Amino acid sequence: MLYLARIIVFVTMVNAALHLEYCPLHCECDWTIWRVSCFELELLPVFHPCTTEVWLEGTRLSSIPPEAFSKLVNISHIYISEDTTLRGLDRHSFYNHPRTSHIELRSLKKLAYIHPEAFKDLPHLQYLGILNTGLSSFPVLKYILSVQAEFLLEIVDNTLLEVIPANAFNGLSENDLTIVLNGNGLKRIQPFAFNESRLEEVYLNRNVDLEIVDTLAFSGVIHGPTLLDLSETRVSTLPSMGLGAVEKFQAKNTWGLKKLPPLAAFLHLQRAELTFPSHCCGLTKLKRWRGSHQTFANPYHHYLNTDHFRLPELWPNEGPFYVDLPTEQPEEGFDYALCNDLHAHEKVVTCVPEPDAFNPCEDVMSQGFLRVSVWAVSLLAILANLLVMLVLLTSHRRLSITRFLICHLAFADFCMGVYLLLIASVDLYTRSQYYQHAIAWQTGAGCKLAGTLSIFSCELSVYTLTTITLQRWHTIYFAMSPERKLRLRHAMAAMLCGWLLCLMLALLPLVGVSSYQRVSICLPMDVETAAAQVYVVLVLTFNILAFGVVCACYLHIYCMVHNPRHQSSRHDASMAQRMAVLIFSNFLCVAPISFYGLSALHRPLITISDSKVLLVLFFPLNSCTQPFLYALLTRAFQWDALAMLSRIGLGRQQAQLC
Repeated sequence: MLYLARIIVFVTMVNAALHLEYCPLHCECDWTIWRVSCFELELLPVFHPCTTEVWLEGTRLSSIPPEAFSKLVNISHIYISEDTTLRGLDRHSFYNHPRTSHIELRSLKKLAYIHPEAFKDLPHLQYLGILNTGLSSFPVLKYILSVQAEFLLEIVDNTLLEVIPANAFNGLSENDLTIVLNGNGLKRIQPFAFNESRLEEVYLNRNVDLEIVDTLAFSGVIHGPTLLDLSETRVSTLPSMGLGAVEKFQAKNTWGLKKLPPLAAFLHLQRAELTFPSHCCGLTKLKRWRGSHQTFANPYHHYLNTDHFRLPELWPNEGPFYVDLPTEQPEEGFDYALCNDLHAHEKVVTCVPEPDAFNPCEDVMSQGFLRVSVWAVSLLAILANLLVMLVLLTSHRRLSITRFLICHLAFADFCMGVYLLLIASVDLYTRSQYYQHAIAWQTGAGCKLAGTLSIFSCELSVYTLTTITLQRWHTIYFAMSPERKLRLRHAMAAMLCGWLLCLMLALLPLVGVSSYQRVSICLPMDVETAAAQVYVVLVLTFNILAFGVVCACYLHIYCMVHNPRHQSSRHDASMAQRMAVLIFSNFLCVAPISFYGLSALHRPLITISDSKVLLVLFFPLNSCTQPFLYALLTRAFQWDALAMLSRIGLGRQQAQLC
């Protein structure tokens, strides 16, 4: 027994000596778990054959030579990081390691080349990480041939990596893949990039230059993906094929993605985290159906009917693998969400951000009578005010201050009609599917133009009416003082200031003070910032102050007209009365909107849906009534209209009678 004990002690001492002998220079060895950590090496040392983990940190290697770790039959983890000189991986750098499960290459800024067969025959590999390197082309992974149940591929923060080619993941693993491709310099994902892969989760977030995901990028996928993340990219369109298995879709802060593919593309979607609330309006309508006969499980299944395949002996010029695919899109004109209602097991898709008070799930004109009214009001405003401007500008009469101001008022009301016509046209074009067009409309040039027209026309109309009031007050008050009579040049200077002021107010939301993008009717309802709140208060206060000036002027005019000691003409009195009807009708329409706008700064009293009633029935009402009140129904305007018709050969007899 004593002899046997001595032998055991001797073997233990020999092993200890061997361990010390095989711990390379500049390395630390932990023989309890057979880990070797090396620092600042310039050449790979000879490792102990029993080593299971190799950590190379801060080394200065030029390359990883062929079969560098081939003698380490038990190697399971290889980590290489913070190497400032490593430029390439040679053929068979990681070859035929039957027990290797983790390989990580991190912070290798000079690594620019990986041989196509650098990773080969790694059947037990579960994780491959290539992070923060200088790679400019996607590594070849098809020779790895992992058989593990799950595989995680992490290619992250490679800023020079721009393209994912076709078949990029074919051969990587025969089972489920989780692919993390975050923070690279990707710009394009080519057709069939994920061909012959079984995808579990695909992360593509923080690829800030990624613009194109090809329509066929996910074509040929055997299964999945169940999760797709495109957050913080510049993607503007998604493929309509290959997303049927997606259960969770993320596209947060993806501002270029203004339109989603048809609902049929997301057959199994359960949760979506998106950028715009309007997209959730469409996805929440999606009905997921699970049954034994999923007729519409693949919306393209009828394209793959055997009747479409052509035999080579019948069409020899088109090749033996020709497939006749129809050119029309199968989703056009057909809502797959309505399929199988009788057998459906419905479950509403969870989607964020949820539609808010400013963007409810509805059309631009949410009610039928509004849709009819907005067309009637817009066309009437455009035609009536266009007629007023045409008659007044072609009249041979001397241009008076009143006629000059009425021309400006007609132009302002004409702009309001154009604004309503834009809103009505968008409503007609996007009816029942506004959620698909909401972002493109609200962030596009059309909404900015409409919003600019609405604010400019409204404020110019208010300003012009206030100027007309002041002009009439001045005329009556100084009726017996010819030296104080207003001249046309005074009116021109006043309107020049008005134009500049109204243009400034209309253009401020275009430079970041408030915004026209907040609501579908393109009004500046953004009050999130202090500047936006000041802007809204300024505009509404301007309208209220103008109303106060008008009230004060007409109250004084009324007192003067009914004062027997004040000398004013009957003409001035009757004109003042007509103008009073005109201007008070205008401000009776503006007052509800001003009240609603000011209250919205604290707590909105009505919803956006209800505010559209104000938009159609109150906001532009005077654009229709004013042409009749100040022009079309007056005898002077009718004479001018007959004179204009007589000049073109129409109505000469009536003009002579007048």
